Amino acid sequence: MTAKTDDRIPVLIAGGSLVGLSTSLFLGRLGVPHLLVEKHAGTSHHPRGRGNNVRTMELFRVAGAEQGIRDAASVLAENHGILQAGSLTGADQEWLFKEIDPGGGLARFSPTGWCLCSQNDLEPVLLEHARELGGDLRFSTELVSFEQDADGVTAVLLDRPTGERHTVRADYLVAADGPRSPVRERLGIGQSGPGDLFHNVSVTFRAKRLAEVVGERRFIACYLTNHQAGGTLLPVDNSEQWVFHIPWHPDAGETLDDFTDERCAAHISNSVGVPGLEIEITGKAPWHAAQRVAERYREGRVLLAGDSVHEMSPTGAFGSNTGIQDAHNLAWKLAAVLGGWAGPGLLDTYGAERQPVAEATSARAASRAAEHSHPGYSALPGIGRQAGVLAVALGYRYPRGAVFGTDPDAPPVPERFDAGGEPGSRAPHMWLRRDAGNVRPTGAGGRLSTLDLYERSFVLLTGPAGRPWLAAAQRVAGRLGVPLDAYGVGPDQELVPEPGADWAEIHGTADDGAVLVRPDGFVAWRAPGAAPDPDQTLAGVLETVLSRH
Repeated sequence: MTAKTDDRIPVLIAGGSLVGLSTSLFLGRLGVPHLLVEKHAGTSHHPRGRGNNVRTMELFRVAGAEQGIRDAASVLAENHGILQAGSLTGADQEWLFKEIDPGGGLARFSPTGWCLCSQNDLEPVLLEHARELGGDLRFSTELVSFEQDADGVTAVLLDRPTGERHTVRADYLVAADGPRSPVRERLGIGQSGPGDLFHNVSVTFRAKRLAEVVGERRFIACYLTNHQAGGTLLPVDNSEQWVFHIPWHPDAGETLDDFTDERCAAHISNSVGVPGLEIEITGKAPWHAAQRVAERYREGRVLLAGDSVHEMSPTGAFGSNTGIQDAHNLAWKLAAVLGGWAGPGLLDTYGAERQPVAEATSARAASRAAEHSHPGYSALPGIGRQAGVLAVALGYRYPRGAVFGTDPDAPPVPERFDAGGEPGSRAPHMWLRRDAGNVRPTGAGGRLSTLDLYERSFVLLTGPAGRPWLAAAQRVAGRLGVPLDAYGVGPDQELVPEPGADWAEIHGTADDGAVLVRPDGFVAWRAPGAAPDPDQTLAGVLETVLSRH
């Protein structure tokens, strides 16, 4: 067939699952035109990838999608904790943890919280928001080949229902095309790590009587440790619909054909401890837990995100969250380079920042699977029960990259979470009130989190004695052509902290200091106090961070 006329777009996204859709959402919020192609006919139908951690929900909050996600997840809003048991009917039962946020202490650090929303419920919300923002998202469309040169990427797309092919020309290609990424393989990018950890078959089923057996136990997941019929039980609606992950051993010769409906139903009923339980199998999908990280995240004008560059154990839901956070890190950098206010070298900082985070997080995920004795995984715990999950979810940081004044040898994921406002870390949360009309309103009565300020521009925050920084920010932004908002924080300032909160203390600086926050909410640089020449200081930092030298 003859090819259609080439389309020209700034960004082409290959893959329309969680990470691809998140990339579209974040680019749309930043006004970057893009095309997303996904070979499947629609969003996921299988309930998986359900744990959205607090950092991911912060990103969706700022992007305007949080409420829609919570509405889609409402049926599981009361489910918390991980239960481990020999069966649901025996005495051998232990909560690995019963509450995600016992005592509500997370509210000190974030304006939002963790959300249990399965991928099949989450993806339609992201799709709706991305399309409302003008994204061109095409399902049943496959990226079949691409070539890149110094100026862009030429891609051939296949319309799967019609067989028609056409080409598009993009400035950049983002590959969010999964763990078997054809784009990564085409580029010859290798992977490091132990590789496959264990394999499961995810079985969806209906069982009306199972809710009576579960009773009031509202768990996220239940690890059932029966040696003859172990697995993981997950609720879909706490009533009739469930998911069960059955260990699969392909190395021992097991094939997917061996998992007949009859075998799956018998396995599930024996595992939960209710022989003869009436079960209707409604679907099956194999999945593989692995620990791999790509050797590089960028090749010229092609950038990879999500499972295409990292795989990790599902324990803790770190994989999908890390992928969504990849997309958020990448989106503002693409917007900056395409907008002409950053040098192309800024895109090199994407891998420099995200790859070490993925390596550390994937190792934590594997350790957590061992700690929880995840069915199908035979490794022994290496470091005992972890108390530092918040360090992974909120404490990950960028010692190297688009940052200034960091310790380049600091670990990307610390042992414990510390919200101190250091360069390279996520900017701290604190509640503020607006005292000026030019601050974007968020929340009732003008109440907003500092995190709500960070999305479309750099933000400079300073204390009550920092007026020279505010004046410098205005002049530097105009001279460099960089989007930069600046706010004073304190009594009689543009932004007023709620009673008892000290902006300078929370951000680790003084009342005449300043903190420069990137569009993705990470601290780019921090000034401990006043500077002799704030214009020169701020301009030098921005030019370095944005690779403009």
